[in-house]
Amino acid sequence: MNQIPPWQRLLAVLFYLLPWSDALPFGSALISVFPWLIWLQLPALPLLLLQQTVPFGSFVLFLVLYLAVVRNPKVPDYLRFNALQAILLDILLTVLSLGFRVLLSPLGDSIVLRTLNNTIFIGCLAVLIYALLQCSRGKEADLPTISEAVRMQL
Repeated sequence: MNQIPPWQRLLAVLFYLLPWSDALPFGSALISVFPWLIWLQLPALPLLLLQQTVPFGSFVLFLVLYLAVVRNPKVPDYLRFNALQAILLDILLTVLSLGFRVLLSPLGDSIVLRTLNNTIFIGCLAVLIYALLQCSRGKEADLPTISEAVRMQL
């Protein structure tokens, strides 16, 4: 059995901070009800600061991850897989965020919008916890559809 070194496991876990930083805005209503959830923002703070201080910080980070890790054949497959999976999760969250702004903005702060936001936040949290546990064990997190898309790209 091929053992994944601890440094690769740690890097794979860190890749999933990218989608987590984009999932946090979906949880704002939930965080206002349960203030202790603000602690979940701590791991993503460096990324949030980078995204806010550097112009197009999210896009720059995306390009760096994609070009330096995913498309680099010298990088181990385990890291490439997890980096691309984190990127695809991030793209999904970005598309959802844009869709909410365009399609659901007329609803304002309705219960429907808050429920959708909370559902996305909790779903993303569950997916990321699963991915983090699998990465810490040295295994690939098998997410339906997303993992299949990642395997096709690699």
